[in-house]
Amino acid sequence: MKPATNLIAVTMGDATGIGPEIVVKTFADAEFIESRPSFVVGDVGVLRRQVAALGVRLDVVKVSEVTQVNPRPGVLEVLQSGTLPADLPLGRISALAGKAAFDAIRTAIELAMRGEIAGICTAPIHKGALFAAKVPYPGHTEMLADFSATRDYAMMLATPALRTILVTVHCALSEAISRLSIETELRIIRLAHRTLRALGIEQPRIAVAGLNPHAGEGGLFGREDLDIIAPAIEAARAEGIDASGPWPGDTVFMNARRGRFDIVVAQYHDQGLIPVKLAGIEDGVNITLGLPFVRTSPDHGTAFDIAGHGIADPASLRVALDTAHRFIRT
Repeated sequence: MKPATNLIAVTMGDATGIGPEIVVKTFADAEFIESRPSFVVGDVGVLRRQVAALGVRLDVVKVSEVTQVNPRPGVLEVLQSGTLPADLPLGRISALAGKAAFDAIRTAIELAMRGEIAGICTAPIHKGALFAAKVPYPGHTEMLADFSATRDYAMMLATPALRTILVTVHCALSEAISRLSIETELRIIRLAHRTLRALGIEQPRIAVAGLNPHAGEGGLFGREDLDIIAPAIEAARAEGIDASGPWPGDTVFMNARRGRFDIVVAQYHDQGLIPVKLAGIEDGVNITLGLPFVRTSPDHGTAFDIAGHGIADPASLRVALDTAHRFIRT
């Protein structure tokens, strides 16, 4: 069912990173923003200071509720969420910034769950700042799933050349291995299949990456590929899903990029994210699948090392915001 609104809420991200800068640069592009109705959930003061620092022509307007939002070029409308001090140091972990980022995300999710917006595009947050603020979540994905009461969800990373979906996300590698099960593998394969069909790919070709080197080499390098991943693939194929593997992780992404597969199921975070980011981080977008609303995010972090220098590239945020709007249109 299509949402009743086409509004996307952009969360400001960690105020000590590049989030406010790439948000301002994105909204300052009048031609881009005109066809992508959006507003920001964050701190008005932070964004006004960022506009002044960049010297762009953009009017930052505070709104108190979504019904007041009237998207138009040259205006950045902000639903205030928390207030941060003007002297907040940039490029450092801050509990204040972590708490503000968390509050903005929670507010946006509540708006989406009430149907006041169609989706969320999130600027980068810092896990260390969340920890400092005693936020009990390691990242966006877990917050989104918990606050929307979603159990069947996954993270998909996409560039024009490559897509990957993750079986496990933000956890230690040892924990990721212990979380693998036939049921979990099959759930992710099904989710990948449904998502790509919704995007217009009639019969998605799904490659499932192995966990161990050489996909276990017939059990010589671990049994997980034989005992967990292979049975899940067999079950998916019995349902009519074009899934194959387990493929060795060192070659499957290369073959996907060459057009052999439409998506790769990766077993853990770095297995899936490294090849996607190598394929082009400026064009990368993070999409959370299975939620009752659209959620996208740029495929990079807070970049503390360049925060405040005015050199952050908004390209990935633009792709993420554009992707969110394309999802709600289709």
